[in-house]
Amino acid sequence: MAGVAEAEPTSAFSHLNSRLPEDTVFYAIFPDFSIHNNGNEEDDELSNSSLRSLHLQILNTVNPYVSDYIWQHDPFNLSISSSRTSNCICSKEIPHLHGKTKYGDNLEDEWFVVFLLFEITRRIPSVSVRVWDTDGEFLLIEAAFSLPRWIKPDSSLNRVFIRQGELHIIPREKFPSNPSLSESLSFLSTVSEGARASDSVQMALKNRISGYPERARSNMHRVRVRVPVSVAQVLKHEPCLISLAVEGFYDRDIDSMKYAARMEKFLSGGTGEELVQISVRMSRAMYAQLLQQTFQAPKCYPMPPRTDASAYTEAELGMKITCGFEMMYQQRRSEGSELMGSTWDAFRESLERSGYFRGLLPGSKEYRQLLENAQEYYRNSSLFSRTSEMMNAPVRCIDELLALPHSDDDFRGLDLPPSDDDSWLYSGEEELTAALLEREKEMELYESKHKMKNKSKEQEEVGQSQFDDSGIGEIAKTMEEFVHKVSSYEGAEVPENRDSKAVDLDVDRFIRDMELAFGLEGQDRMADASGSEEGSSSDMDYDESEDESQPMDPAEHSKDKERNFMDSYSDALNEELKTTTLKTSFVRTSDQSSKNDEGPSNSTKEVDEDFTPIDVDVNLVKSFLDSFASQQGLPGPASNLLGLMGLQLPQDATKKK
Repeated sequence: MAGVAEAEPTSAFSHLNSRLPEDTVFYAIFPDFSIHNNGNEEDDELSNSSLRSLHLQILNTVNPYVSDYIWQHDPFNLSISSSRTSNCICSKEIPHLHGKTKYGDNLEDEWFVVFLLFEITRRIPSVSVRVWDTDGEFLLIEAAFSLPRWIKPDSSLNRVFIRQGELHIIPREKFPSNPSLSESLSFLSTVSEGARASDSVQMALKNRISGYPERARSNMHRVRVRVPVSVAQVLKHEPCLISLAVEGFYDRDIDSMKYAARMEKFLSGGTGEELVQISVRMSRAMYAQLLQQTFQAPKCYPMPPRTDASAYTEAELGMKITCGFEMMYQQRRSEGSELMGSTWDAFRESLERSGYFRGLLPGSKEYRQLLENAQEYYRNSSLFSRTSEMMNAPVRCIDELLALPHSDDDFRGLDLPPSDDDSWLYSGEEELTAALLEREKEMELYESKHKMKNKSKEQEEVGQSQFDDSGIGEIAKTMEEFVHKVSSYEGAEVPENRDSKAVDLDVDRFIRDMELAFGLEGQDRMADASGSEEGSSSDMDYDESEDESQPMDPAEHSKDKERNFMDSYSDALNEELKTTTLKTSFVRTSDQSSKNDEGPSNSTKEVDEDFTPIDVDVNLVKSFLDSFASQQGLPGPASNLLGLMGLQLPQDATKKK
């Protein structure tokens, strides 16, 4: 490839080459048959022949998509690189096809190239494609929210390829360190399915290039302009040269504007030359670059009066195109024959960095002598020949076209299509806002997932730490605090914060609700009625001086009702449990209570013998562990309660083995 990139043949795959031109996309196509090239003369000749055949096949594939497309700067192009001594930035050892396309302000050109590369690999399955720009692996940037966490700029070297119409990423499991290019290509040619990126990555890229090639055509804008006959002749036969004219106008400087002031090439008739009306097709970016810049017409340029608004608008746009053609033509002709341009500047800078000028002051006799030697060497180099040929190609094409017979009569009476609506130029804010909102949603979704993973990881670490520090006994203590803090008769409640105060419990209401549930309220009322008529044993304990007709204290009455309810509930519960095996499921204390022998009646002793004291804390922890184990790692009541208490049990490592 000609240009600055060749001046420093560092690997572009490292994406550290600061000399790579901006706003340019690079691509390389590696066929499977070139991977095992041994480098001998016979293999090189066979490889060159196969590459030429592949080149023609690719051109036939992309030609229907690019035949009528106007590129912003450079078209999609491919050249063969098969020599080990080549300065190709893609690879010096593996024969391949490579190219670059400068897209400038028209980002659609870059993604149109990406679409073409995906289409090439879909039509020709036996090739692997690399594509990058000055941002690096921009395909990974597009699918950043769907990539594995291990993929980073320094770990993606020689890992990202397009193959069989899909993105492939060489897995880290196969190559822990960055593989070489030949290793990656060999892996793809044998087990490409093992490197296929995830569906979410594929979907992100497909959404980005969806709509092509129709989207590329809709990015074109057609407009009527008034230009001199010479410009009309050039655009009639080579409409793609409009990109060079717009580039020359948009990137003008003081030196190039001197050419526009004289108009020696495209305005031979001077102010008396008549302008002709033509229809020009260009990209929307080109149209915006022409329309949005204020430029005073040269004195020698024939402009219609401002009273004719339509003709003046068309002539003003045509004047900018004509000036662009003039500046581009004269500048390229000068750079093609002299030591000017970016390639010579890059060559001279490389000499300065290498110490060729030995720190001499510019302008000194020794410095001028070394500079002349470098210029002579550059003129005789193949780089200068290729650069000169590239710069002079449009100049020769324009000279050949203007040498053909032509006149203004050739452009009169033509049925020209009307200019396209340019309202898109002023309504792009909505499209930009929609794109930004879509990106914000992707970022919010990614951040929410990331926060959930981090929170889960932190909880696991904190829970493990707390579990290791506090031990089994802490679960019982924390459970007791949890119940006292956030429990009521309605059940366990999740507090808004962990420092909430204790929940108030209305005991009287709780007793009344339980009496209603068990139908004991009527019995209690009957007992109160009989007691008021016949008296009770408790009445005998009252002081004789106390008036028997004095009503009972409400607090004492409430306590009496509570005792009656609890006795009835306890008797019913004991009777029910006698017929079950529940008592055998508890872990009991090793020592028997000495109070078993102090009961006033035999019935109490029998109950104590059947229900010996149990260790509440041990049973609580045992129940938690059994419940947690039955969840088998899934969410459940035990893990939920422990999470509310700020604890998390570790997984059973023995079951994972």
